[in-house]
Order: sequence, then structure tokens, then C-alpha cells
Amino acid sequence: MKSQNMITKKKIRFIVNPISGNKKKTDIEHIIEKVLDHNKFTYEIKYTTHRFHATELAQNAVNEGFNIIVAIGGDGTVNEISRELINTEVLFAIIPIGSGNGLARFLKIPLKIKQAIKLINHCNRFKMDTIQINDDYFVNMAGVGFDAHIAHLFANYGKRGLQSYVKLIFKEFSRYKNETYQLIIDNKPININAFLISFANSSQFGNNAHIAPLAQINDGLIDICILKKFVWWKAIFIVILMYSKSLAKSKYYEVIKAKELEITYPENLQMHIDGDPITFSSIVKIKLHPQSLHIIIP
Repeated sequence: MKSQNMITKKKIRFIVNPISGNKKKTDIEHIIEKVLDHNKFTYEIKYTTHRFHATELAQNAVNEGFNIIVAIGGDGTVNEISRELINTEVLFAIIPIGSGNGLARFLKIPLKIKQAIKLINHCNRFKMDTIQINDDYFVNMAGVGFDAHIAHLFANYGKRGLQSYVKLIFKEFSRYKNETYQLIIDNKPININAFLISFANSSQFGNNAHIAPLAQINDGLIDICILKKFVWWKAIFIVILMYSKSLAKSKYYEVIKAKELEITYPENLQMHIDGDPITFSSIVKIKLHPQSLHIIIP
């Protein structure tokens, strides 16, 4: 006969992206076994092998009655898993091992694996907003304009890493032209000419680069962050303001808070969702779902 403790243990599925970031993956199983509270949880570990495999593993875990699903990876892995947990009672957790870790940094989830697992032991539940974009979802950031342009180029750039990413930004900055977007924001039409527009749930892209310094993740609003074209020598000041959470001070920056919006574009629209490139048809609808994801935070 099973004890009462065994019956009430919560089931956890850890989903690991083995190519995310630069942290060693070989120690993860050992650290989980050592640090996780076995009086509270039983667990299993699954590894992804291809894009959207994490989504499949999360969906299966929900169907199999797991109580907690943990993303071990970067922002892309977080996105793939979290979309399957929206409007469910399944609890989401993050062990951040990616290069940017935008949502984890915003939520102050420890970047050290042991500390992130200890957070799961405490199981402090928080309800956060999520955002729907046509038939997709995201929990951190999406955008159009220069950052989306870079995301699409970088996907096929060949050489990876931060150095290659920065090199591509410098190469493309001077030749990139502002685009004009037709938006309907909370039923009000507006034309915006912009260098980039970010649709933010949290405040940052990742690596503490804050494009939406005033964003709150449970306020029921999307931060529509508009950055206008600036001359090249102003770039360093824009970067400083971004990393000091002071971008709202720039005359090139504007933010509009809204519950939903629609983008109309004369041709296919290049965007990014949490840094991953995606192309939409000419109409894109974005809508916030308030407090629709249960997540473990400090």
C-alpha cells in the first residue's frame, strides 16, 4: 500500500533543450536528483531533438496529468512550452540556461541551476499575463522592424554567438530603412513610422536590455514600444538608456499601453516571437490574456 505522502507528491516533467546556451548539460540530471525535494515531487527528464519538440513534450505532459512542467533552456524553449500551459492549472517553471533569458531575468529567477531548482521546491505560484498573436502565443516579447529583420537574417547566418549577432547589427544598421505600419490599437486606428515596434509583456529582450522599462507582467496590458530611427552616433546613448531602464527618457521612444491591437501591412510581415523569426500574412491580431499562466517565481 502506498503511503499518503507518495500519493500526494506532485509530478514534474523537466524538458531540456540540449543545444541551448553554453552551460554544461551533463550535470543537470545529477543536480536535479541532488537538489529537488523528493518528499514533495516525483519527476522525469525529457530532451528535445528538434524545433517545437518541447511543445509536443509539454502537450503530452498536460494530457498525462503532470502538475509541473519545467523549461530548461532559453527564451525559445520557454515559449514552446508555456504556450501549452495557458489557461490550464498546470504550473510552469524555468531553469534558465539560454543566452538571453529575458523572462527569467525579469521575474528574478536565479540563473544558477541549483538555485532555480530550490525555487521549485518552494513552489511559490504567480499568475501572469500571456499574449496571443494570430494563432500563436508568447509570454515575453514580439516585434516588427529592425530586431525582427536581424532575427530573420541571423537564423541563416551560419556562425552563431553574441559576437556574430553584434556584427550583423552593425552591418545592417546603416542600410535599414524605417517602415510605416497601420495599427488599430484598442479600436483606434493609427499610422506609425518606426525603426522597430516591440509588443512587450515583460520589460526586456534578454541580457537586461530593457525595451519596455515600465512593463508589468500582470497588469492586463501590452506595452507597445515604438523606437524611431536615430542617427548612428546616437546608438550608444540608446543602448545605455536601454540597459539602465531609462529608455523612456529618449525623444526617439514612445510607449502605448493596450489590451489588443491589429497590424495591417501590404505584404507578408516579418516579425520575431521571443527572438525566433516568424512571417505572418498581411493582417496580424495581437490580444492579451490576463493572468492566464501559473508560474513559479521567487
